[in-house]
Amino acid sequence: MKMQLAEVARALNIEAKEEWEDISITSVCFDSRKIESGALFIPLVAENDGHKYVEAAINGGAVATLWQEDHSENIPDSIAVLPVSDTLVALQQLGKHYLMKINPKVVAITGSNGKTTTKDMTAAVLATQFNVHKTFANFNNEIGVPMTILSMEPNTEVLVVEMGMDRYGQLDFLSKLAEPDVAVITMIGEAHIEFFGTRDHIADAKMEITHGLKEDGELVINGDEPLLTTKAKEVSQEVLTFGSLDNNDMRAMDIVSDATKTSFKVATWPEVDFTINMIGAYNVFNALAALSVGNIYHIPVDKMQKALASFDLTANRTEWLEAKNGAKILSDVYNSNPTAVKEVLYAFEQVPTEGKRIIVLGDMLELGEKAAEMHSDLAQAIDPDRIDSVYLCGELMGYLAEKLREKFDETQIHHYQKDDLLTLTSDLKNELMPDDIVLLKASHGIHLENVVSELI
Repeated sequence: MKMQLAEVARALNIEAKEEWEDISITSVCFDSRKIESGALFIPLVAENDGHKYVEAAINGGAVATLWQEDHSENIPDSIAVLPVSDTLVALQQLGKHYLMKINPKVVAITGSNGKTTTKDMTAAVLATQFNVHKTFANFNNEIGVPMTILSMEPNTEVLVVEMGMDRYGQLDFLSKLAEPDVAVITMIGEAHIEFFGTRDHIADAKMEITHGLKEDGELVINGDEPLLTTKAKEVSQEVLTFGSLDNNDMRAMDIVSDATKTSFKVATWPEVDFTINMIGAYNVFNALAALSVGNIYHIPVDKMQKALASFDLTANRTEWLEAKNGAKILSDVYNSNPTAVKEVLYAFEQVPTEGKRIIVLGDMLELGEKAAEMHSDLAQAIDPDRIDSVYLCGELMGYLAEKLREKFDETQIHHYQKDDLLTLTSDLKNELMPDDIVLLKASHGIHLENVVSELI
């Protein structure tokens, strides 16, 4: 980005000083450790108050800072200071201003599972024909969405923005901030069911992504999910569906998955063979969503085919890695819920290997009063004829351990508490042989990424 500080001030309804016309802002940052020369620093007020780090930001190259007006002490005099009533609200206002200035087409993506992978696939498909900017990592909330917007280059033609949700009203706000031309809902699962109570309520909250959808925009949904197809009937914009059922606009056929990739056909282009470098039929649905968006923007099918075959995937999403000893690791440790675990378990159990199949599962968080039952029910998806060893981490996984002991030998089940990852890692290293394959899956709060790091 590039903006004069005076323009920033006007966007925030602050009277601009004459000298601000000569100060160029080339980036926006709220983390003083990542500041760049020419940055506008946003000191967000949270558990760790960003105002304490303004001096560090100045030393890192910040040329201006916002300053929340209820902080009356230690106002810096060595840098341009823009007073605002709330620094987070100001960040969002500035994001809205910059979005209107650049005026790209906006594709907004949400869903209980698959939104990050779908974002990556969609961005790759659209980038074959447009200058595309996409959400970095998981910057998908009230801070992340405006930061994603403000990190756009001025020549951005399409913005692909991921939107997360853990409460009512969140997607309503984010959608109205970004005003998408296309909104995508990947699926409805059990993520955050602790706060919503039922999948139906989760679907209601996901549908909030349409609240800012432009009048001539399009909604792309999983057509195999009745909760979505029913609620989408109330939307005035055009609705496009993807899935496996015959009545979907984008329907997958002939899905074949092996150890590293999945191939499929689409009824719209039956002569074209698509391939994604990911295992699991569930990832085909994410590809169908990306193809649906690509079709809206008239991307030629051969370009979409090539994009899906080589897109860059955000780390820790169903990613194959190699352990130090040569064993193969399937890392999917960013988030977890029952639907996602069952899908990846099924795919993993089909992967051929000359060694053992080992799974490492951590607690699935935010499942509410049914958490114990949902963890125990995962036993149905774990086949003792295909899984040789099970490592479980967290208090809730104790319910699964108890259930698995009914069909596994006691020596095959290993259970650890969340604060005992070092022991889990040590025991796993001792068992893991070069010909083995191992799956790691958990909610991010369990931090199985630390186990992955030790293995590789």
